[in-house]
Amino acid sequence: MIRTPHSLPGASTSAPDTWQAELDSQLAPDEQVVATLETDLDVHLVFAPGRLVLTSRRLLGRSSGDEGWAAWPLRRGLSMQHHDHAGVGTLELHDAASRLACWRFTLAHNVAALQLNDRFAEQLTAHLSGQPAEHPDEALCPTCKAPLAPDQAECPLCRRELHTTPSTWTLFRLWRFAGPYRGQLLAGFLLTLAATGATLVPPYLTMPLMDKVLIPYQNGQPIDIREVTLLLAGLLASALLAWSLGWARTYILARVSERIGADLRTTTYEHLLQLSLEYFGGKRTGDLMTRIGSETDRICVFLSLHLLDFFTDVLMIGMTALILFSINPALALVTLLPLPFIAWMIHLVRDRLRTGFEKIDRVWSEVTNVLADTIPGIRVVKAFAQEKREAQRFREANRHNLAVNDRINKTWSLFSPSVTLLTEIGLLVVWAFGIWQVAHNQITVGVLTAFLAYISRFYSRLDSMSRIVSVTQKAAAGAKRIFDILDHVSSVPEPARPAHLAQVQGRIEISDASFRYGNRGVIRGVNLSIEPGEMIGLVGHSGSGKSTLVNLICRFYDLSEGTIRVDGVDIRSLRVADYRRHIGLVLQEPFLFFGTIAENIAYGKPDASRAEIVAAARAAHAHEFILRLPQGYDSLVGERGQGLSGGERQRISIARALLIDPRILILDEATSSVDTETEKEIQKALDNLVRGRTTLAIAHRLSTLRRADRLVVMDRGQIVEVGNHDDLMAREGHYYRLYQAQARNVDTDLDELPTARAEAKSPLSK
Repeated sequence: MIRTPHSLPGASTSAPDTWQAELDSQLAPDEQVVATLETDLDVHLVFAPGRLVLTSRRLLGRSSGDEGWAAWPLRRGLSMQHHDHAGVGTLELHDAASRLACWRFTLAHNVAALQLNDRFAEQLTAHLSGQPAEHPDEALCPTCKAPLAPDQAECPLCRRELHTTPSTWTLFRLWRFAGPYRGQLLAGFLLTLAATGATLVPPYLTMPLMDKVLIPYQNGQPIDIREVTLLLAGLLASALLAWSLGWARTYILARVSERIGADLRTTTYEHLLQLSLEYFGGKRTGDLMTRIGSETDRICVFLSLHLLDFFTDVLMIGMTALILFSINPALALVTLLPLPFIAWMIHLVRDRLRTGFEKIDRVWSEVTNVLADTIPGIRVVKAFAQEKREAQRFREANRHNLAVNDRINKTWSLFSPSVTLLTEIGLLVVWAFGIWQVAHNQITVGVLTAFLAYISRFYSRLDSMSRIVSVTQKAAAGAKRIFDILDHVSSVPEPARPAHLAQVQGRIEISDASFRYGNRGVIRGVNLSIEPGEMIGLVGHSGSGKSTLVNLICRFYDLSEGTIRVDGVDIRSLRVADYRRHIGLVLQEPFLFFGTIAENIAYGKPDASRAEIVAAARAAHAHEFILRLPQGYDSLVGERGQGLSGGERQRISIARALLIDPRILILDEATSSVDTETEKEIQKALDNLVRGRTTLAIAHRLSTLRRADRLVVMDRGQIVEVGNHDDLMAREGHYYRLYQAQARNVDTDLDELPTARAEAKSPLSK
């Protein structure tokens, strides 16, 4: 397929027209444009426009400041390499001897760059073989591996939640949660049927009360006390029966709906916990809290109240219509005249209300997100005096929420009174037609009275049914947002036939491991073998892929290519929970839950004894400061451990990891949050703890890793050096430069320290 530059992702829509004119003039008549890429950085990483064009014969390039187009004919020995790092993508053109050209761009153009790279390889192969190039019709999403249409940069599945409109049919998916309560639901339905029938008895008894008692009495006939007593007793009995049946019905169905709501919350939360970290990376905490909390509450209210009322209204209308037709078919037809108009109005506003309420849910999540951001980070807000700014953020989110609600209320405020008006007109028509029939002796006054009593109930139920449109669309929007979570499949799936490791030794083998996060390559072709009990230090610049490699070993993410094996078994063939029980993880930013110190230490082993908890705390050098707290191990720590210092939180997190006695220990900057003295204590403890345990330690301070058996140096997602400290220093490579840079910084700080002290002691400094 011939592709023009303007039809491709990343195609130039803002490049100078003169460039396009020059390109058109350079192309041969039979030369076809295969792919194009718009770049936005020069070789010095300064923003500047540029363009790459791949044709059937050559590669053309033009950058800002160039006098013309540079061309590289397709020939044997040419190759194109793509890589990205720290938000910058690079394409390099090589031959057998040297690098011919280099182009840089931000990752907004990375998808188009990957496509051009693939097309270049295909076109070069076709040119050398003399066969026409075959362009695949579909690519794969780098996140979920779903097929993408040609030139499609965005995966529709990954963006499903933003584009899928809610449907009322979504509510029927709740039936799987109602399945365990079929018997109680059937009992509730039968009680509803009986209660509705009982409420229809009183109007029917008014006919003999009017025609056989009251009207004859006005004409001079005596009242039959026995007949009046029976009729009044019937009215009382039907009222008591309707009350008792209604109470039983409401209690049973409300009880069932509460359990359905509880099951829905539990299932959604449990499924959320099973999703990979990749899912949470694109979600806001406040939004997820709203879905599990507010949306399930809304659905529960809908099931327990509004849906029950709706079924009652339907039964009431249906049974009333049958009674009306049995009494007088002509008058019944007149009564049903407003129904088609009301149905048309419901259809007219239903879609508008449904999409509007779904938008209201998203906007309300924005309000919740501000709270979820600000309250946990209140210390930072106050430290930078940003109270007014956060208040303004909340005010803007609240104002947006108000505006969206106002737009929906305009539609709803017109719909509901219109239905009421139609019912009032219908009642007026029934009065007129009924009086005409009484005047022509076609019906009695008693029949008209009973008819009006039934009609008042009929129209009140009709008005009530119209109001359920609003709550139904709100519940449908909420159900859609919940099922968006339940329908999401984890990118770290459980194996269909899991393997088992009876006893983990701790041997880790990483083979040709590559990982992409979205369209950004993070890990490329990593190969590493770690023996049981060996301590590996991971070093490198920020963004070199150290933490990503650790996350892959923990299986927080799955590899794009390659394998990771533990004791010879691919970790993807193990149950996630069973595998992670053998891993102890200490994060760079320690996270503690609200509760006692003992509960936080025993988080990975809730049944641990107090002696085991104390032993872990001693090993982490946390026992002494814990005893100084008012309640010792029973002292409460604030949310996220706000009641403790950074070093204390870190030592508790180390004790938490040590308590489970893992065969694989991962320390991700475990000592970065502690002072020098505390670091020395932790290092002494770690010297004993790493024995017999496979340990991977990440640290920016290289001096903390000198006891490691091997140091693995990473750069741009690849392993560039492996060895111990002395060997790597002797090579004078990446590690040597890192170490020297840190040593210079330390020496500079030490050189400035006496001067600072002297200034502090000088009288002139006061």
